[in-house]
Amino acid sequence: MSIETLPSAQAITHAASEWWRGAVIYHVYPLSFADSNDDGYGDLRGVASKLDYIASLGVDAIWISPFYKSPMRDFGYDVSGYCDVDPTFGTLADFDELITRAHKLGLKVIVDQVYSHTSTEHPWFQESRRDRTNAKADWYVWADAKPDGSPPTNWQSVFKASAWTWDARRRQYYLHNFQSDQPDLNVHHPQVQEALLDVARFWLDRGVDGFRLDAVNFAMHDPDLRDNPPVLGGAKRLRPFDFQHHFYNQSHPDIPKFLSRVRRLTEERGAIFLVAEVGGEQADAEMKLYTQGSDRLHSAYGFHYLYADKLTPALVRACSESWSGGAGEGWPSWAFSNHDAPRVVSRWANNRDEAAFAKQALLLLMTVRGSVFIYQGEELGLPQGDVPLEALRDPEAIANWPHTLGRDGARTPIPWRAKAVHAGFSNTKPWLPLDPTHRSLAVDAQESDADSTLQFARRAIALRRRFDALRTGAMTLLDAAEPLLVFTRGEADHALLCAFNLGARPARWALPPGWETIETVNAPAPLAGELPGLAAVVARRR
Repeated sequence: MSIETLPSAQAITHAASEWWRGAVIYHVYPLSFADSNDDGYGDLRGVASKLDYIASLGVDAIWISPFYKSPMRDFGYDVSGYCDVDPTFGTLADFDELITRAHKLGLKVIVDQVYSHTSTEHPWFQESRRDRTNAKADWYVWADAKPDGSPPTNWQSVFKASAWTWDARRRQYYLHNFQSDQPDLNVHHPQVQEALLDVARFWLDRGVDGFRLDAVNFAMHDPDLRDNPPVLGGAKRLRPFDFQHHFYNQSHPDIPKFLSRVRRLTEERGAIFLVAEVGGEQADAEMKLYTQGSDRLHSAYGFHYLYADKLTPALVRACSESWSGGAGEGWPSWAFSNHDAPRVVSRWANNRDEAAFAKQALLLLMTVRGSVFIYQGEELGLPQGDVPLEALRDPEAIANWPHTLGRDGARTPIPWRAKAVHAGFSNTKPWLPLDPTHRSLAVDAQESDADSTLQFARRAIALRRRFDALRTGAMTLLDAAEPLLVFTRGEADHALLCAFNLGARPARWALPPGWETIETVNAPAPLAGELPGLAAVVARRR
């Protein structure tokens, strides 16, 4: 390489500052990852003990679900202390050790920030509910009853019924878009914003590399307290929440202004990654809005894949075309599985070979445009865990049993050693039961099998790291008859060709002249004019 072709220091700095663009991020749900003190609950020391394993996958970063002080009624997403570690997970010193070790292994660390609500046990709420004149009286969303005593609006919560709960101390209702013990913060309030920014500073000072903003489109409500309009017609409704268009209990137009404040704070700290979770009927528009330009969030992800009950070329095309890379557009992130959705193998395999499907899904995730999240156990091909009614812990699953799979089945303990007590997660009974079928998919069993899903996951991640086209290149969908999905990543001679048969039966397809295969899954080499069911090919120009 000549001096003229060496990258400039500015270019190198810019590339480092955008480490997140196209990154592979491993999502850790710590309660179910590894238990270091044998109390049945996973903890931060358990996560730290498995960082070598995570690094061996080749991922760029880890995202850790909440470990903050909490009564654990929603397992950490009901925060009672933003700047402390709940004893269930350990101590601040444990977190500091974890982040130090992760950085030594080259792993970035992203943590959750829950800005839309707290626990009723948070000191802010305890003060706010005391009376209507205290210093934090307006830090939460309080409203008077209607003349007949009914709630101020018709807003419904995600989990149960009314989004309002009466509080006798203030003789008012408080808003909670989720559980009744998760009151909504009034993020319109300047002092609330400052307090939340102080929380961000606390974790930035401890060395985190990014934040995942939980349910961020619920952070502000309509101050005029207008009723939501009803949904007319539509799909089957399992919750009161499904009967409304959520125009006024969430999605306020001032949310981006607060996100810009978060971005300005993190810009002072260097290469920090901000990604939002955005769900709901307005998610597409909101994800674009929250990531627009250079002064808001870097990325956002929704539930397009997470709540889809079938993987189709049309679904991938819709997701790809919704983020085409236009001027001022943000950067997408994608997840096929996480702690809030049934595992991808159980949703999409449809009684087909689950191992074959798990590998194909991993390769597809590694070839789409955007940053991608792998949820713990996805690299093992774990199906949804079977959790009987009497063992359920998820309030949503209990409330809606048996009409939804709930979230517990995606949160069962990770199997580390097939023949160990509780598959090596803990030496005592875990907080959720281990599914016996997961033992055969344990990490130690797959480490010794060159053809395992785990070993293929490493190959697929390495492929993404090897080719810039897969990390940051354009994605162009090509014409192909379903169930074929065919697209290119990148441009001109550096482009890669990706072909997937998402169906169960062989489909006619041949590698075009001038291309050579660099990765396959469930397919023979060379191809004989067809792509078998659940097969995929990635190719480059000769």
